[in-house]
Amino acid sequence: MRKGGDKVDKKTENKMTNRQLAALETKRKLLEAAKRIVCEKGLINTSVEEITKSCGVSNGTFYTYFKRKEDIVFALSYEMYKEIYEKAQAYEGTFMERLVFYMVNFSGYIEKSSLKLCQEWVRNTVDPDLLEDGYEKSKLSMDIDSMKGMLERGIERNELKKDTPADLLAHTLTDVLYGEMLCWDMSGGAYSFTERTKEFCDIFLPLIIRPYLNGKEE
Repeated sequence: MRKGGDKVDKKTENKMTNRQLAALETKRKLLEAAKRIVCEKGLINTSVEEITKSCGVSNGTFYTYFKRKEDIVFALSYEMYKEIYEKAQAYEGTFMERLVFYMVNFSGYIEKSSLKLCQEWVRNTVDPDLLEDGYEKSKLSMDIDSMKGMLERGIERNELKKDTPADLLAHTLTDVLYGEMLCWDMSGGAYSFTERTKEFCDIFLPLIIRPYLNGKEE
């Protein structure tokens, strides 16, 4: 009986795992379809039906994962920025090299995702009627926390001084990235967002971080 019971539990576990994998795959397809269509037409001109039809699923399936059409634009940013942060923390190099890697890739992902998608993201973010659940407030908090995590890791590794104001610096550097993003949007993509961030990292970032560096990076 015990062995039989174990087999049933394992089968149930396997089935749950398969369902979870299928759900993740469906969500991935919805996100990829939404990104492709929104980049081409803009969110306003994109319907839920168009996204689901592209994936071969029903409209009801869409609402299993997202409450509204705008949420899929927000979700597109979450997963990628989490990956950028993890890669930056694992990046082999000095603290400054890791921080530059994070900031440049942050900007690079936005630019590669298309100006139109970024404009849709900004438009929906600054509309208070679309923030009733605090969805994008959490995105801003996540970006500040990620930047703070980069700084705190530098303190833990003794690359930065113990009294480094990680919270203040995290807010300041995130302000820079968001400000650059908004100006790039307003210019209609007249210049490279990524190159503008590289310029900031080359000229101004060392002036901000240098007072807090320890050892050979000073």
